[in-house]
Amino acid sequence: MRTNYNNFSFIIFIYIIITNLACFNQSNELEIAQSKNIEFLINKGKSFWEQRSDSNAVKKANYFFGQAIKVEKNNVELSTLYSQSLFFEALFLEKNQDKKDSLFFKGSQVAKNSILNDNNFNTILNKTDSDSNFKIISALSIADREFIPRMYWWATNKLWYLNNKPAIERVNQRELLEVIMHRVITLEPEYLYGGPFRFFGVFYTRIPGIDISQSKIYFEKAIKSYPDYLGNRVQMAEFYYQKTENRDLFQKQLKLVLNIDPTINPKVIPENIFYQHRASNLLDQEQILFE
Repeated sequence: MRTNYNNFSFIIFIYIIITNLACFNQSNELEIAQSKNIEFLINKGKSFWEQRSDSNAVKKANYFFGQAIKVEKNNVELSTLYSQSLFFEALFLEKNQDKKDSLFFKGSQVAKNSILNDNNFNTILNKTDSDSNFKIISALSIADREFIPRMYWWATNKLWYLNNKPAIERVNQRELLEVIMHRVITLEPEYLYGGPFRFFGVFYTRIPGIDISQSKIYFEKAIKSYPDYLGNRVQMAEFYYQKTENRDLFQKQLKLVLNIDPTINPKVIPENIFYQHRASNLLDQEQILFE
């Protein structure tokens, strides 16, 4: 009788082990499948992003990036690419202002959340002595190089989101945006073809009370650094020359853009093509812009 009981206990024991192994294998297979699915989504997004000269490809890239980030919220490369791609769609493709703003805002939030949820950033944050109101700003002011792309897209998307908002909203965000982009300038001033200079060129035309010559200085730095990145020239015309009511230089700069070969820098052919479209549209609107 005792032997039968022992045999029965042994059978139950083996059954439990086999069941647990089966569950473990199923869980393992699920994790592998999920990982492969995320990898598929990211790779599809990247593939469409490489084809961004086609406006439909940009929207498809954002779809796949958006699906992937629902699961991979802390994927640094994904967050950066998605934030950049959302900016691209908002700036070049979306015509409706509310939808533009929604894309800019989302792009800003994606980059911001990626930074705030980053363990390395939280290590910096925890070492910061500032009170809670300034803790994040203080941490951003000493952030490492690894945060440059996400900081850049956080601030850039935020600036363009605020462009059509009341001036007080831009003033309220001024300290945060300046701290972020000054840190980028300190670490890598020519990031993204003079991106930080381009940022401040736009920013200082949109903040009341700023000496407008500051905008000119930054735009000239951007153009000097990367004359073949057409965004530097287009944005100087769109913001600085329009703000200073310099119609002649507005025309001259945009016509120059239209005469530059957009393939001169193979890495940014799509951006240059779309900036040429933007230059053409600005020239078409010239009468209205300078009324």
